[in-house]
Amino acid sequence: MRVNLLEAIPKILATASLLLAVASCQVKPEPIRFGNDTCHFCKMTIMDYKFGGELVTKRGKVYKFDDINCLAHFYHADYEPTEDFIHKLVIDYANPGHFLEAETAFYVKSDRIRSPMASEIAAFADEATMTKFKAQWGGIYLTWQEVLTQYK
Repeated sequence: MRVNLLEAIPKILATASLLLAVASCQVKPEPIRFGNDTCHFCKMTIMDYKFGGELVTKRGKVYKFDDINCLAHFYHADYEPTEDFIHKLVIDYANPGHFLEAETAFYVKSDRIRSPMASEIAAFADEATMTKFKAQWGGIYLTWQEVLTQYK
């Protein structure tokens, strides 16, 4: 079977374009631009590098939040099906501006925590750091599910 190269070129280009389009449509989080981005729930400008979070859907829609309670309220609002959120991220209090997976983070709730929308909750990457701040603030430890329950 002989293939005419000139006839095959449009098919090759179409296939290559499709592969490039699929490869460029990765669903991933976006960095929060502190001082520029607004909270999707309360509409306040996201300012504090120690607090906030992000929800990313299967389709790549990114929702940004200035406080964990805004994220949790939005999560429960049925705006998007919760099973469509493939990234649930919170800011690491001890490493400002950096995301943690919300489901594996460690949380402290204390009236000494001054979060932007008064959730009084801070997230941490590891148990040792969380325990240190918990003792300092006299707070309580929460899991992700307990955080979500706080704001149903």
